[in-house]
Amino acid sequence: MTLLEIKSISVSKKGQITLPSAFRELNMKEDEKAAILVFHDHIEIRPMSALEEKLGCAIASQKALAESWDSPEDDAAWEYLNEELEE
Repeated sequence: MTLLEIKSISVSKKGQITLPSAFRELNMKEDEKAAILVFHDHIEIRPMSALEEKLGCAIASQKALAESWDSPEDDAAWEYLNEELEE
């Protein structure tokens, strides 16, 4: 993945951010859903359509699924998904 640009943004008291218009025009359509991917050292905001296209399905966080999806087989599946997202 190639880094195109870096810009700074501010976080409001409510935790809200505004994406610069150049970024919205590049990657997002009005009213399109976005996914926030949280890593230990950074976050990423991606259009849901791009993730669904890449993964072939909707996504949910590991934390959200932990209560019903917690076995060695499930852990291996998550590792596979993480590797797909990093490519």
